[in-house]
Amino acid sequence: MEALIAKADSIQPLGKKRKRTDPSQSNLKNTSLPKSLRSQRDGAETSSQYKHIANPKLRRSLVKTSTHISQSKALLSDAIDLLPSEDAGLIQTEGQLERTWRLSQNDIVKQAGGEAARGRIEMKLDGGPYRVRYTKNGRHMAIAGRTGHVASFDTLTGAVHNELQLGETCRDVVFLQDHSFYAVAQQKYAFIYDRDGVEIHKLKAHISPSRLEFLPYHWLLASVGSAGYLKYQDTSTGQLVAEHRTALGACSVLTQNPHNAVLYLGHQNGCVTLWTPNLPHPAVKVLAHLGPDSSVKVWDCRNWKGAVREWNLRSGGKGDAEVEWSQKGVLAVGSGGSVNMYTSPSIKTPHTSSSQPPLYLTHPLPSTSHRPITSLRFAPFQDVLTIGHAQGTSSILVPGAGDGGMDTSEGLDLYEGVKGRREREVRGLLDKIQPDMIALDSEFVGSLAPPSKLTTNTTGGSGSSRATEIPFSRLPRAERLRVSGKADLTEEVHLDAESLEGNENGNGGPKRKEDREEREKRKMRGKGKSMKRYLRKQRKNVIDPAAVAIRAKLEKQKAERKAEIRKVKYGDKPEEKSAALDRFKRISKD
Repeated sequence: MEALIAKADSIQPLGKKRKRTDPSQSNLKNTSLPKSLRSQRDGAETSSQYKHIANPKLRRSLVKTSTHISQSKALLSDAIDLLPSEDAGLIQTEGQLERTWRLSQNDIVKQAGGEAARGRIEMKLDGGPYRVRYTKNGRHMAIAGRTGHVASFDTLTGAVHNELQLGETCRDVVFLQDHSFYAVAQQKYAFIYDRDGVEIHKLKAHISPSRLEFLPYHWLLASVGSAGYLKYQDTSTGQLVAEHRTALGACSVLTQNPHNAVLYLGHQNGCVTLWTPNLPHPAVKVLAHLGPDSSVKVWDCRNWKGAVREWNLRSGGKGDAEVEWSQKGVLAVGSGGSVNMYTSPSIKTPHTSSSQPPLYLTHPLPSTSHRPITSLRFAPFQDVLTIGHAQGTSSILVPGAGDGGMDTSEGLDLYEGVKGRREREVRGLLDKIQPDMIALDSEFVGSLAPPSKLTTNTTGGSGSSRATEIPFSRLPRAERLRVSGKADLTEEVHLDAESLEGNENGNGGPKRKEDREEREKRKMRGKGKSMKRYLRKQRKNVIDPAAVAIRAKLEKQKAERKAEIRKVKYGDKPEEKSAALDRFKRISKD
């Protein structure tokens, strides 16, 4: 029995010492580090990319930046793996014959919790049709009726902040940095009001606006109207940053891409244009529709090779369609007298035919008096969709539409106080992104700059050993074309042939080449002297005594140098210039 136990290695003999293992190395075969920690351990591999940089301070800075970027990407991939999937929170059916779109709002309210059921609200108002807008955290909502009824209130407590009767046409409303200020697109101009409904600013540059958008990270208010001009207004400084002429007529469709802050415009001829403040022309122009064709198309913004999915409206094209994306990728399409919702997998999968994608939910309006549908807005971080129509607003429940992961570091706290809001505004102004940084590819922010364009094949003159230190901007035009790969090789072959012919004929071909290099070298001499830079800055319609004295001193030095050259060349007595008739005197003496 003891032999069997000893053979099983469960009990070792007392005289035999057991082999001890390091506890830190016992589980290495079965465990692995996360990607974020693994990037820190592999930081030495990143430093090997910048060994060619001689400046140690610059090399350390580049290594630190590259390590930070790789660590951020690793953390993002870890977060994506840990976050729930896209279909989390959606309605799940028990059998294959059941359909989610058969469920009504009453059925959903019964199954939802008490707090979630509060999102189902019907507001009957007389100033419609209405446009709806939420704040960034989804707590406050503003409405604007076509006849001039404007109001803002707290959706959590139901308290009304203000209610205005402007008495003129109001086409759109949008909150600024928070619920303290909001802008209204009125009949002639755009106006800014505070939380109490007091008019703060009258934006005369925004003439007859039809749609408004606010970029929260850039503090820019954008508008487009019947004149066809897209305008950017900086709400922190009050300056008009940019003004673009679309040249496509009146526009009533405007939205933003929250990922890169690019504005999307929809025009009457079916074109969709993408705009940034730093470009006077569209960054992308797509012929999405052939006019009002009563169809819905889903595009992939990473490439514009064609629509991913296309289908016709279920209402048969009665009235203008309204579309809206939720945070979890649920698409709401409102047309006619109903609103249809579609989930991401069914509409983002490429499909060749124009068949209808499977419905997720549908909500018909109670009567024809509610038409037309003028606004669709998903409440941020909530499963609520608010519909603006002719009889007011209707808030319905859409399970799985909102993102539950709220980032409080960006000021998305629902229970934010006055002090927290003040701190968030100051931090937002300090971290404000410049308008020039808005681009289609937002990944360039924080990336490393491209290497400088230095030549490696230029001799830099006879006897020079600093060929690689000549900057690209200081090179001759022919050398710049050759370095950038745009030079005509046939011209170089022709020049080489001429130099060979010059050598054979004794014309001194290489000598002419050296003289040309010397001339280029002399041309670049003295261009960056501090005295010349100072005098260039003083060239203006102001007489500066210091600059006049310096110029007089330089002229005196120049005259003295000329006198010394004449003294060396002609002796102590400078050569006198003969008059025009001196040659006749010499002829007569002869």
